[in-house]
Amino acid sequence: MTARPIPTRLVNTIRSYSTRANQTLTLPDSRTLRYAEYGIPTGTPLLYLHGFPSSRLEASAFEPIARRRNLRIIAPDRPGYGLSTFHPGRQIPDYPADVLSLADHLSLPRFAVLGGSGGGPYAIACAHSLPNERLSGVGVLAGAGPWSAGMQYVSITRRLTSLGATYTPVALRLVLDGLVNTLRWAVTTGPATRWIDGWLEKQSSTEKGTLSIEERRQMLLDVTFEAFVQGSGATVQEAVLLSHDWGFQFEDVLYDKVRIWHGVRDTNAPIEMIRYMAGRMPNCVLTEFDDSHYTVARHIDRILEELVPVA
Repeated sequence: MTARPIPTRLVNTIRSYSTRANQTLTLPDSRTLRYAEYGIPTGTPLLYLHGFPSSRLEASAFEPIARRRNLRIIAPDRPGYGLSTFHPGRQIPDYPADVLSLADHLSLPRFAVLGGSGGGPYAIACAHSLPNERLSGVGVLAGAGPWSAGMQYVSITRRLTSLGATYTPVALRLVLDGLVNTLRWAVTTGPATRWIDGWLEKQSSTEKGTLSIEERRQMLLDVTFEAFVQGSGATVQEAVLLSHDWGFQFEDVLYDKVRIWHGVRDTNAPIEMIRYMAGRMPNCVLTEFDDSHYTVARHIDRILEELVPVA
C-alpha cells in the first residue's frame, strides 16, 4: 500500500502553532520524518508520540505548560501521518528506531518519552527496545489497551474497524476518505461548529484558559485534518497494528519505570485492559484517575512532574 501524494493546497494551509512545527529529518532508509517542537528550545527533552489517528500538531496543546516547566517537547509524525513518509509493512517494534534516529539527529543523549492514546503502545515499545541509558523516563497517558486482555472489552465499532482494515483495507480507506471530506464540509456549517464547541467545553484540556473556544476548535480540526493529509492509509494500517499482537511481550519490558496514567471511565481503552497490561510489566506504575479518555489530561501538571521532574 502506498500513500497518495500530499496535495500542495493542503500542505500550504497547515496551521503552525510554533515556528518549529514543520521540521524534517531524512531517516537512514531515506524516508522523511516530519516533526514539531514546542516549549523551550534548551529545555529538558520530551518526545511526545501522538494518538490515533493524529499528527505532530497534537502536541501544540502542551506549548503553555512546556514553557512553564522548561520542557522541549518534540513531536514526530508516525509513518503516513502528517508529512512523514508512509512505511509499508511496518510493525510497532520498528518505531523505536525512528525515535532514536530523531534523538540522535537532535543530539539528545537522554530523553523522556510520553505516548498519548494510540501513541501509548509505541512508548512501551521504546521502553522494550531502546537502551536504558538513553531514556530518562517513559510514560503513557490514556494509552490504547491490548486486545489480548479480552475481546469483551473491545467495542463493536472497534472490532468492525479492525476487521475492515485487515480484510478490506481498500474499502475502508474509501469510507474514511469520504468521512474526512464530509467533515471538512460540515465544519463550515453552524450546527457542526456548535456541536464541536459544546464537546470542547465539556473537556478539561491543557490549553483551556489560554485559548478561546474558536482557537481550540481550530486546533482540534487542524490536528485531525493533518493526520489525513496523505489520505487514510496510515489510519487503516494502524487499525490493524493496534488490534493485533504488538510484537513484544509485556513481561520483557524491563525498563524502570514505565508510568501509566489512565481514567477509570475511559471507554476508548477500558481500565481492565490497562490493568492487564500493567500487571505484566515488571516495573510498571499505574496511576488511576476518576476520569474519561479526554478529561484525564487535566492532570497533566502532575503527570509531567512525575515523568520529567523540574530540576
